[in-house]
Amino acid sequence: MQRGVLFMIASALAFSAMSMLVKVAGERLPSQEIVVARALVSLALSWSLLRRAGVSPWGRDRKWLWIRGLLGFGGLSCLYGAVTHLPLAETTMLQHLHPPLAALFAGLFLGERVPRRIFLATAASLVGVALIAKPGFLFGESAAGLDSLWVGIALLGAIFTAAAYVVVRKLSLGGEDPLVIVFYFPMVTLPVALPTMGTDFVWPVGAEWILLLGIGLATQVGQVTLTRGLAILPAAHGTALSYLQIVFAVGWGFLVFGQTPDALAFLGGTLVVGSALWLARAPTHRTRP
Repeated sequence: MQRGVLFMIASALAFSAMSMLVKVAGERLPSQEIVVARALVSLALSWSLLRRAGVSPWGRDRKWLWIRGLLGFGGLSCLYGAVTHLPLAETTMLQHLHPPLAALFAGLFLGERVPRRIFLATAASLVGVALIAKPGFLFGESAAGLDSLWVGIALLGAIFTAAAYVVVRKLSLGGEDPLVIVFYFPMVTLPVALPTMGTDFVWPVGAEWILLLGIGLATQVGQVTLTRGLAILPAAHGTALSYLQIVFAVGWGFLVFGQTPDALAFLGGTLVVGSALWLARAPTHRTRP
């Protein structure tokens, strides 16, 4: 359990650094172009790790490995698009609605018990999302709310992420090698993402190449540590620890972009994080088939 917690903390730090670099690169580069660049770097790193470990890259449960890759592509595209259009801390808060969703999905598809507290935590998280986004129909048109389109995209990314985390848990419980699970993410993402770049391709220049490489490296570290963490921890416990990304994102937002969430956003984030921590305290049991 302690090793699992350390893996999830390292994953949260790596993914928060990835989001910060995506926001910097996204000031000029289209988000789907960053998705492709990230997939290229991660694919090369994953292949080299597999070769070094002497593990076959193709895995055993290929159907679910492909599903994991497609879900990862959806979550990544939504996250990168939202990060480039919304403040970093608020985007991270919105995207991290996934722990209660992952707990619900784990109950449906993995047989893990879904106690009443998960539904209560989900409701509290949704209230937190409303406080972060501040939609006009709730707070009045004069409220400085976030762009509703990109809020919706961030929430869709949370759904994809929750589903992907549960598939990672399923594959890990089935004995699939973590390196193989990580490898399928960029292997599936690359051919699917290439057509989404469209005609607005922008050739990277100067330091943008370093940013793209850093995004790929940070994502690779995040994926490997995440996969190893979820192989040890139950879905609800493991994904709840990923909320540390919000703490790191607030720090990156302040240090790099001079962004500070307002009081309502902090209150909403507290509800979201508190709900996840409440979930993490509850034991999760698998039911017998």
